[in-house]
Amino acid sequence: MKAIVYTRHGLPIEDPESLVEMDLPDPEPGPRDLLVRVHAVSVNPVDTKVRRGAAVTAPRVVGWDAAGIVEAVGSDVTAFRPGDAVYYAGSLTRPGSYSELHLVDERIVGRKPASLGFADAAALPLTSLTAWELLFDRLKVPEQGGQGRTLLVIGASGGVGSILTQLAARLTGVTVIGTASRPETADWVRELGAHHVIDHSQPMKAQLQGLGHEYADIVISLTHTDQHYADIVDILAPQGQFALIDDPDTLDAMPLKRKSISLHWELMFTRSMYETADMARQREILDRVAALVDSGELRTTVGEHIGKIDAANLRRAHAVIESGKARGKLVLAGF
Repeated sequence: MKAIVYTRHGLPIEDPESLVEMDLPDPEPGPRDLLVRVHAVSVNPVDTKVRRGAAVTAPRVVGWDAAGIVEAVGSDVTAFRPGDAVYYAGSLTRPGSYSELHLVDERIVGRKPASLGFADAAALPLTSLTAWELLFDRLKVPEQGGQGRTLLVIGASGGVGSILTQLAARLTGVTVIGTASRPETADWVRELGAHHVIDHSQPMKAQLQGLGHEYADIVISLTHTDQHYADIVDILAPQGQFALIDDPDTLDAMPLKRKSISLHWELMFTRSMYETADMARQREILDRVAALVDSGELRTTVGEHIGKIDAANLRRAHAVIESGKARGKLVLAGF
């Protein structure tokens, strides 16, 4: 099968050797695996982090978001059969999705939204799982509940922010305030359902007060947490909740004590990495997201269609992600 791999970590994305095409043996499914023929992928920050930071002794395929058709199933698979159209975000502990064929555990796979093509569907899994787990599993915001509470989403125009904003605005009663630093990204966040948009490149407390909110009950930081941390502590209400997904060099939790602020981490890969007892929760979430997309309550978050799945286009997509200027998701389709 054709695959796009890296063979040396840490190369700048401008280097043609940072991602290269290679023929690899076709994989064989284990007992709970689906063998998927990949039709489309999307690119996430984790793709670039692994390529830059994870040393290798053999070619490594990265990429986790994928949509495609099941070609074969393992002996213990019960939820899928060959011919099913699926979408999923995979596992960090296994080869990635930049390949014509890909193995994935059936417990973390959902049925592709019927109303979407493969490229639009591939934009959704990782970010939808992250956003859903943040909002409902970690922060315990009740569906159709949370009236009177304020949620501030820092980095609302990115991949996770684009779906999180929709979920919070459509499935809960919280007031959603998204942050964006450019006119085009601010417009995007409003289109996704945010009640208000403020600029995270400017002091946020005054902007929040200008909207009539002394504090935010919940702050979800999706990017540059270390830069915004002092503001976050100041903005959060006493007994508020703080959640994050990025990788600050350090995080001193002591400033949270005075206000009794709770701290929540979200890593979408935890369930698959540890094969937790509730690992199949991710299939449930993806199927629920697909139903919401098909009913028109959620929209795909594609920002740009990059082209076919090859090394040159993936290098271009990685460069956009690394620039920090991506709006929505970057997708590629076809080999």
